[in-house]
Amino acid sequence: MNDFIKEVTDKTWISKQEFAEDVEKITQQLKALKIGYQDMVLVSLENSSVYPAILQALWQQGVIVHPVSESTPIDQLLNEYQIHHCVGVIISEQINLTEALFVSTTSQLSRKQLTIYGDQAKLALRTSSPVGKLSENNLALVMNTSGTTGKPKRVGLTHEHLFNGARHIAKGHQLTERDTTLVTMPMFHINAQVISILATRLTDGRLVVATKFSAHKFWQQIADNQVTWASVVPTIISILLMNLPAQKEYQKYQKKLQLRFIRSASFSLPKNKLEEFQATFDVPVIEGYGLTEGASQVAINPSDAPKAGSVGKPYGTEIKIFDGTELVEGSQKLGEIAVKGDHVITDYLDPNPTSFFGEWFLTGDLGYFDEEGYLYIKGRKKEMINRGGEKIAPAQVEGVLNKLSFIAQIAVVGLEDPLYGEEVTAVVISRAMGISEAKQRQAIFDFSERKLARYERPTRVEFLEEFPTNPTGKVIRAKLKEIIQAKTHEEEENETASA
Repeated sequence: MNDFIKEVTDKTWISKQEFAEDVEKITQQLKALKIGYQDMVLVSLENSSVYPAILQALWQQGVIVHPVSESTPIDQLLNEYQIHHCVGVIISEQINLTEALFVSTTSQLSRKQLTIYGDQAKLALRTSSPVGKLSENNLALVMNTSGTTGKPKRVGLTHEHLFNGARHIAKGHQLTERDTTLVTMPMFHINAQVISILATRLTDGRLVVATKFSAHKFWQQIADNQVTWASVVPTIISILLMNLPAQKEYQKYQKKLQLRFIRSASFSLPKNKLEEFQATFDVPVIEGYGLTEGASQVAINPSDAPKAGSVGKPYGTEIKIFDGTELVEGSQKLGEIAVKGDHVITDYLDPNPTSFFGEWFLTGDLGYFDEEGYLYIKGRKKEMINRGGEKIAPAQVEGVLNKLSFIAQIAVVGLEDPLYGEEVTAVVISRAMGISEAKQRQAIFDFSERKLARYERPTRVEFLEEFPTNPTGKVIRAKLKEIIQAKTHEEEENETASA
């Protein structure tokens, strides 16, 4: 099959030959700007069919890619550019650069026009692009971790990391040249980079690119393009379950679907949501676990024996539990998840020894293995709530309360409490439009009393229409706390004014 990549709005495919020609044109642009071996180029673009060609051209020249969100403000973009000592930038047409600082070249590719900008001051004295011997140990990507607090850490992934990560994913999902994947995750993120793009390229499959996720177009995109699998996050699964137009579209296109499975990762998918999705849309959901520092996947559910609620078994990776002192063996032992493998970093670009235990990377995620070797995630180490000395994992409470039918999404955070240190607070997005917040709040309290230990029970419930999230759908808990605190302050001021 000669078809390789297309966008969901394209009527025809870009062939493998056209893709190779696009890569060559981009390579010539880089040479014209004198960008080459061990240079770093910042890429800030929305999803498109040209993105994989850009990556291939940069990597063939030995260039290190620093991908960031296309929505990054210009001031932050320039800051990233300077911090990483970039010599070039590939950005969205909507972003205005100070032209005086850059030289540029533009070429017409098979579907789009592409402009690359080079740093005038840094490149002016060069006579040609730097060249060197390409090695699997060369840096390929520099990515920022999302991090729960503080300054993001810089992750440097080599070509070896990326190749091994993609190889494990392709084998674990049994991908072949007959597979077609829909890319809805942002391409600047490790999920799309390795799971969707590189694993598909390794197996000679096909890529269908969506600029962004659309609930009401999702099933049509899957059906019209003969998509056999897709990688998503739990947020997308929740939206598809909540979105009535999406459910009508599923009914319309159901008989045309060739979908083998939906892959869910990035953060835990509540067991009841997984089961509801499978029952509603009649497609298996394969849950996995990955991280930027491991070039994405480190664990995945076996397709022939998945366990709802678990992220599966280690795949191509060693995983153990760290109790704060040593790595422990056995089941039902809760601790920090530690990983090691041929696709896992052994240090950050800016050394951070507290993130490692010998050769093992400490993920910051809390989890345990069951008796059959399946891994369960119980939340983030830094997200633990301390209520009067009792430690509470938000994911544990969320998993229980998610069983309430009126809860669309829930996040549990610890808010400052003068008596106990922190107050267990449940923040809810409700799907029960006709039920008062007071009744829903009481239902949560009543359910908690029956299903949770006393110290785990929320003492406060707040309602929002949406959560602050990062580009991959993870709730930004620090921002969520700020929103709730500001809401509380406003309510207190209103009460004072009306008194």
